[in-house]
Amino acid sequence: MSIFAAAIDALFADPHLAEAALWRAGGLGSGVHVQVIRKMPDEIVSFGSSRAILPTVIIAMRGSEVAAPASGDTVQVGATVFDIIAQPRRDSLGLVWECEASARD
Repeated sequence: MSIFAAAIDALFADPHLAEAALWRAGGLGSGVHVQVIRKMPDEIVSFGSSRAILPTVIIAMRGSEVAAPASGDTVQVGATVFDIIAQPRRDSLGLVWECEASARD
């Protein structure tokens, strides 16, 4: 294990950063228990000469827990289910997936 993988594992083990979740491929099945780090940054989007600030949800998952997340998968954190709404991106070391998500109503 590299020092970077050990650092990522430490971050995902920290109860102040990470949360227990259930990942379901295609939103189906009993799911896989994973640790996630939820980020909720605002995104600035331009519309002509105007700009809008939109809330976003990014769910980070370790590549060691989820090999290939995809748009259409779901992640359940507590009672909230998030739909993965875009193609997940992997970090440059291949250790963490970042998935843009939307909470179901």
